Amino acid sequence: MKRVEAIVRPERLEDIVENMEALGHSGITVTQVEGHGRQKGIVEQFRGKEYKLMFIPKVKIEAVVKDELVEKIIDAIVSTAFTGNVGDGKIFVSNVEDAVRVRTKDRGVAAV
Repeated sequence: MKRVEAIVRPERLEDIVENMEALGHSGITVTQVEGHGRQKGIVEQFRGKEYKLMFIPKVKIEAVVKDELVEKIIDAIVSTAFTGNVGDGKIFVSNVEDAVRVRTKDRGVAAV
């Protein structure tokens, strides 16, 4: 199993969730986050003054995925989140040693 963490633009969330569900994966956690990457924030204009926004609003999608679905999930996120502009996001993939479903005590892939 792998943990897929994607940090993407908030306006892309609904389409990403739909694409993941279409692949047969519906278990996700979504968190509202703020941050910046290489662009170090953005400059906005408001009433004639410039303001630097250090942290840009994003959403973080987390899912524990069966090994055979990982590449499909990554492709679905990339194809949906891509705009070609700075700030499209990042995806991180890490190993998951075990998972336990609290209600049934199922372990491993059965818990996912």
